Amino acid sequence: MNTTLRIALVHDWLVSMRGGEKVLEVLCELFPRAVLFSLVHAKGACSPIIERMEIRTSFLQSMPRGVTNYQHYLPLFPAAVGQLDMRGFDLIISSSSAVAKGVRVPAGAHHVCYCHTPMRYIWDQFDEYFGRGRGSLASCAAMSVLRPMLQRWDVRTSRGVDEFIANSENVRERIRRLYARDSVVIYPPVDTGKFALPAADEGYYLVVSALVPYKRIDLAVEACTRLKAPLVIVGRGMEERKLRARAGKNVAFVGWCDEDELARRYAGCRALLFPGEEDFGIVPLEAMAAGKPVIAFAKGGALETVSEGTTGVYFHEATPEALMEAIGKCERMKFVETDIRAHAAAFDRKVFRSSIESFLRQRIEARARVQSG
Repeated sequence: MNTTLRIALVHDWLVSMRGGEKVLEVLCELFPRAVLFSLVHAKGACSPIIERMEIRTSFLQSMPRGVTNYQHYLPLFPAAVGQLDMRGFDLIISSSSAVAKGVRVPAGAHHVCYCHTPMRYIWDQFDEYFGRGRGSLASCAAMSVLRPMLQRWDVRTSRGVDEFIANSENVRERIRRLYARDSVVIYPPVDTGKFALPAADEGYYLVVSALVPYKRIDLAVEACTRLKAPLVIVGRGMEERKLRARAGKNVAFVGWCDEDELARRYAGCRALLFPGEEDFGIVPLEAMAAGKPVIAFAKGGALETVSEGTTGVYFHEATPEALMEAIGKCERMKFVETDIRAHAAAFDRKVFRSSIESFLRQRIEARARVQSG
């Protein structure tokens, strides 16, 4: 997108390629001459489209293990994002699931925030991260003290956003409830073209997820262990050791996969298990692009992507028993692969790019008119 405006992109951290980075990647395509700001950057961890940007980081980059263990510096996140220098920029576009939306906006600049979610670990899912048994006693106690201050900071900095884009109706409601702000919904991109309809069902269930508490991968492990159903888990995270200890021999942990291997995993699975409450959830749509049904917890973004009986089934209680029942229901149902894939196409990357480009072009044209007097 051609523009003479100086544009800054702000993303929480650049350490992997997950859903938020897929959004950022499109923004980098639209604005290749923008400057990209982030708390930390693990060089080479993101796609070439992102890596070729001019990237500036916060002081956390030079802290001991600041890149690999940036989460441990959570109390410093507000100061770190506030230190990012936005002076001289006309348009700031933040891609935020934590603190990116809290940058200091210079006078006269316009700030658009694509909000993946307000900081989940200081709001609705605090107990999933810092409740009993989720961490050391000292860290949980410290977060209980810090939480009210972080919440106040989060609400206060929301006022520095001129316009919010929510990644789902679920997040739109959260923005309204926590920030008293409205937003426009633009669903995030899914690279449906990278996934093809499968040649065969190899009989295993699949999880593709970071292994962190709120994802509730423990439900999938417990349910499949009790059913003796083959389960393949793609992903890594802080919960891996606990999950391995609970898993039966039918559960395989394979770590993160490259794109080709992930496509093969989707193609060979019987169904995707999606047991957590997500803000939106790109993974179910990737599975659907491969023609595979999704067994999802009936809360959050899954309610906007999974069509009961057509593209998958829901379970309504966060228990292994409810998931086991849903797996049995899925086994008895007949799904049409082409119908499932057609549903995913409505969330394709091209759809996202067209929507976000149209939204931002209007803002850029309005800013240009203001500057021209």
